[in-house]
Amino acid sequence: MKILDWYILKRYLFTFLMMLLLFIPIGITVDLAEKVGKILENEAPFDEVTIYYLNFTVYFANLLLPIFLFLSVIWFTSKLANNTEIVAFLSSGVSFSRFLRPYIVGATLVAGLALFLGMYLAPIASQGFNEFKFEYLKKNKKVQRTRNVYQQINDNDYIYVSSFSPAQKYGRHFTYEHFEGNELKYKIFADNIRFIEEDSSYRLTSYVKRSFDNGVETIEKERRKNMKFTFELEDLTPVDYAAETKSYGDLLKFIEAEKRKGSPNIGRYEVVKLKKWSIPVSIFILTIIGVAVSSIKRRGGMGVNLAFGITIAMIYVFFDKIFGVMAEQSNFPPIIAVWLPNLLFGILAVYLLQNAKR
Repeated sequence: MKILDWYILKRYLFTFLMMLLLFIPIGITVDLAEKVGKILENEAPFDEVTIYYLNFTVYFANLLLPIFLFLSVIWFTSKLANNTEIVAFLSSGVSFSRFLRPYIVGATLVAGLALFLGMYLAPIASQGFNEFKFEYLKKNKKVQRTRNVYQQINDNDYIYVSSFSPAQKYGRHFTYEHFEGNELKYKIFADNIRFIEEDSSYRLTSYVKRSFDNGVETIEKERRKNMKFTFELEDLTPVDYAAETKSYGDLLKFIEAEKRKGSPNIGRYEVVKLKKWSIPVSIFILTIIGVAVSSIKRRGGMGVNLAFGITIAMIYVFFDKIFGVMAEQSNFPPIIAVWLPNLLFGILAVYLLQNAKR
């Protein structure tokens, strides 16, 4: 790489790092000021609060990485433009595409970081972040489906409970169905079901089993019966944020298992999966937009570029959130919800880049 490339790349990465170091402490301070009352009220241990804010840093840095990068590109590129350094570069015979090369190299490095965060570090941080939040900050908010839980466990077995208490490991109106092909082989009913930790079994009260064999029905009844099933306790109480806490490989397996169970949260899980790829791509798109917008010296100076950049960032976040919620809470295709903002802003990036070249 030439001196020009190293100069721009160092400014790119240094400004991005400074932006992170500036805004993350501000975010922690604002969040702590908002939640300190609940933290003290619920007597959260100091070490857990410290770990929570470490997880908070990784969790939100992963979500806002493209925006931080976008603002940092606009900031230092505007300074180059105001100091007429860009004019000097282009006047020396460097094409705009060649001038853009170190930005793409920097975007590649940051996209690699975003990919690593999304695939591995962010799920770990999300686990600790959400566990603390619902343990100490949102004690009365349910994070698990505990009513009318209907799940397909595998290709042949289905379970249902009308209600389940995770704390007591106790459920009401339990049903277990076993099929072979399209034929129901047996069906188990129980007024109550309780998980027994000692031997990982389930205690059924008012147990009834109806078996079907060549058109002959057999009924078995017991007042109380202990049984072992192939499903896990988590199948009765799915956690809403489960997908966020899994690495990419585990997430793919989790989504396939949830599809077999007929989970109503597939849209949410698909959004989490697709964002692991869309965020790194958005870094390239926002980098190009940032360079195209701020490489021209304007009468209003850096303030105009920053105002324009912040407006674009807000619109991007707005589209990203709106489409994400639509995919999670309706039948809107997750792949369109996640990639449409990148597509729209990618078209904008090409348009602005062509104008900047001219």
